[in-house]
Parts: sequence; C-alpha cells; structure tokens
Amino acid sequence: MMMRRSTLLTGCTALVLALGATACGGGEPVAAGGGDKSLDGRTVTVAGVWSGSEQENFQKVLDAFTEKTGAKTEFVSTGDNVSTVVGSKIEGGDAPDVVMVPQVGVLRQFAEAGWLQPLGADVEKNVDAGFAKVWKEYGSVDGTLYGLYFKAAHKSTVWYAPESLAQAGVEAPATWEEMLRAGHTVSDSGLTAFAVAGQDGWTLTDWFENVYLSQAGPEKYDALAAHELKWTDPSVVKALTTLGTLFKDKQLIAGGQQGALNTDFPGSVEKVFGPEPEAGMVYEGDFVAGVAKDQYQRTIGEDADFFPFPAVDGGPAPVVSGGDAAVVLKDGKQREAGLALVEYLATPEAAEVWAGAGGFLSPNKQVDPGAYADDVTRATAKSLVAAGDTVRFDMSDQAPAAFGGTKGTGEWKVLQDFLRDPSDPKTTAAALEQAAAKAYKG
Repeated sequence: MMMRRSTLLTGCTALVLALGATACGGGEPVAAGGGDKSLDGRTVTVAGVWSGSEQENFQKVLDAFTEKTGAKTEFVSTGDNVSTVVGSKIEGGDAPDVVMVPQVGVLRQFAEAGWLQPLGADVEKNVDAGFAKVWKEYGSVDGTLYGLYFKAAHKSTVWYAPESLAQAGVEAPATWEEMLRAGHTVSDSGLTAFAVAGQDGWTLTDWFENVYLSQAGPEKYDALAAHELKWTDPSVVKALTTLGTLFKDKQLIAGGQQGALNTDFPGSVEKVFGPEPEAGMVYEGDFVAGVAKDQYQRTIGEDADFFPFPAVDGGPAPVVSGGDAAVVLKDGKQREAGLALVEYLATPEAAEVWAGAGGFLSPNKQVDPGAYADDVTRATAKSLVAAGDTVRFDMSDQAPAAFGGTKGTGEWKVLQDFLRDPSDPKTTAAALEQAAAKAYKG
C-alpha cells in the first residue's frame, strides 16, 4: 500500500556536512547511453521507499527498461528514512545509481550537498514536452534539473462508501460547508461522518494544506511553504479555525478527538471500507483506493469512490500533490546507465507500464488515459494533469524535516495537539511558527 513517506532526516545534516567533500565533483551532465540494447552488461542500482506491491509494480517498469536497453537493475528498499540510508551508502562507498526521492526538501538537500548529477538535455526535453512547468520547478535547484517526478499522488481526494452516502440521502459535496452538512446527515443516519487518522501527524498536515490552498490561494501557500510568510499570519489562523470546525465536532469524527488520535492511516481506511464500518468518509490521497481494494476487496468505482476535496470560502477546489522524483547520484558506479534509466522514466511508455498495474498516477500529460486500470484512477489522473501549474506540492514535504516530516515534533505534533484541543487557533499558529523558525534556521 502506498502511504505518504515523510522521510526522517535525523542525523542527515551531519551526514551532509561529513560527505560534502566526497560527494562533490564536476557538475556537468553525463551523457545517457541512448539506443536499444546499448547498456548490455551494466547493472543499475535503484534505491527507494517502495516495498510490497509498489516495489513489485515498479520492478515491471525496471524490467521494461532492461528489455529496451540490456541493462540489468537491482532495487534496494530503504524504508522511510531515505536520506540516512543513502548518506550511509555514499559514506561506505556503495552509493546507488538512482534514488527515488519522496520529498522536495530532501531533493534540495541532496543537491545542495553536491550528491546529485544534473539530468541533462535529453531528460529536460522530455520534461518540457510532457510535464507542467511546476513539476520541473519542484525537480530543480537553482535552475538545474536534478529530479524527474515519475510517480505522483493526488492528495485532494475524499473517499467514501457509496452505500453510506446513499443511505443518508446525500450527494458528493462541492464546498466545505456542504461537506460538513453532509457529514451531519451521514452521522444522523447511523454512521459517523469521518474517520480521521490523527495518530499519523502527516495526515493532519494534508488536511490543513488543502484548506489553506483553497482559502488563502497559491501565492500565500508558496510563501508559507518557503517560510517567507510566518505561521502567525491571519491566513493561517483562519485556516486553522476552519479546520477546527471539523475537529471539534464529535458528531463528525469517529471516536471523537481521542479516537482520531488513536487511529493511524490504515485504520482510518478500515473504519470506512473494512468489514465493520464505523464512518462514511475518509480524507486522504488517491492511495486510499489501493488499501480499499487490496485489503478489503472493494471494487473501485462501485463500492469505493471519491469526490474532490471541496472548495473553501469561495476559493477554487485545491489540488495538493506529492510524488517520487528519480535522481542520479554522482558517486554511483553506473552514472551513464542511471541517466539512461531516468531518461526512460520520463517517457509515457514507462509510466504506462505501472499505470496498467494500478496504484499509480503520472504527472506526465502524454500518458494515455486508457492505460489506467479503472475509471476512478483515470479520473484522478486526469484531474491531476488538468490542474497544470496550479498543482501545489505537499507543503510539509517542502519544509525541513525537523518541522514537516518528523514524528512527535514540529508540525505533526502541533497539529495533533490542535486535534486534541482545537479551541485556540492563534496559540496553535504561534506554536507552529516557533517550530518552523527553529527548523528553517537549522
């Protein structure tokens, strides 16, 4: 199952400082191999967070690359802590050739440490042709393209059991207020409205980001993501106040605040799609579908469906995304073959291999919608691509991990405290600013 992988960077800053000298070198792009069967005898090592069915499906893509070029591949699953694992491998002289990086902030940190090889003209040409400009920007540092976003997540989807909404006589809402009213109607019909995965702090950051993007707009979203806008700004307090209307309403949350704080992401999906449903809806990314299908045998589009995260206060419906970017390490033993792999990953052909297997979205607008396995995934992919440059990458994934990606600290912890007691948005905003200021200075 695909979950949001917020890479933990504990110890990574020290690794960056320690490894900067060995990781740095010439910054010019290395030419990719090019041409079919041009890489016979090479073995490309690829590191990433994926395991289980995700790793199996990515292996199908790697196998297609092998068939095309002759290069063999070896995938190394890092677990969540990509930075530390990759840093240790560089330090030990065993750097992988390609890394699938799940955070913009980590990609930037790798580039600033001098670990990354620029991707070069061939990859850049494919990116310019197939991707919205925003994806190139998220993969670039100081104007140089280092990362190719191969796999994306659409994190503005609210999933529901159609029978639950039908039983309550409600339709998919289009606005925040409509969603809260629909939630009360669902609760009145016998099921709690929402399962909230408060035990996993990253889900709460996603709730906030969708509300904030719709309500405050993309310019302020970008400024807050870069910490050019303080978290004590009135727009943050307003978004927290809006989110608090849901969090403080015990009728809307399965188990109330304490129940939510004891529910992790898989548990929240189970509360909606499991054998004994407790709630009618669960907010999270498109990867909810994979859990509902694989764990609970739900048929996507029939007994598991989604509606877009609703518009807030008259703003546009938000489209928040996440994603995994392929980067090439300078210290890898097969840089040429690694660049050839990334060049392949930038093609629609590569994306369509995984699209057919399911559990995958591509930000590449040249991917054939017919390649996706079902209508719901197809609709989600179309929504992501149609958003174009209005897509905004997960804000906490852009932040230093000490603030946006570490369990028990920073934004995760402050928003869990807010879920526990949402009565004082101003105090919460101040706590967020205090944590952000410390992390961004570090």
